[in-house]
Amino acid sequence: MLSKIFPLNTFPAHKYVVTFARYRGQWLFSRHRSRTTWETQGGHIEEGETPLDAARRELYEESGATEFTITPLFDYWAGSRTGCGVGVVFLADITALGPIPEGEMAEVHTFDDLPEDLTYPDITPFLFAAIAKGCP
Repeated sequence: MLSKIFPLNTFPAHKYVVTFARYRGQWLFSRHRSRTTWETQGGHIEEGETPLDAARRELYEESGATEFTITPLFDYWAGSRTGCGVGVVFLADITALGPIPEGEMAEVHTFDDLPEDLTYPDITPFLFAAIAKGCP
């Protein structure tokens, strides 16, 4: 997979949101019910949603976060032989977690760093490194 970082609002339309969330000083990752790997909270932007609306919705649906601040950081492009898409990366600081809503996710867990077993090992470390560098 090829990936590239761009300044926020480089693209006029976005398909995805990805949120890297902090909770009690650690990174919060979610595990999908049908997988054994860890992922950030995020997904498709639904019709009529802004990227910020989608990021807030996905963060709640996939982690149970009920109180948080969330900030857009940068745009990204990712592509492979099967297709490509553009999205917005967000950083969230969660202050309160409730139960995970019924749906896709089975559990959440905090980590000091990226977990080893990532659902998306081609893109998650790339975006995480960009956040660590303060990109773009």
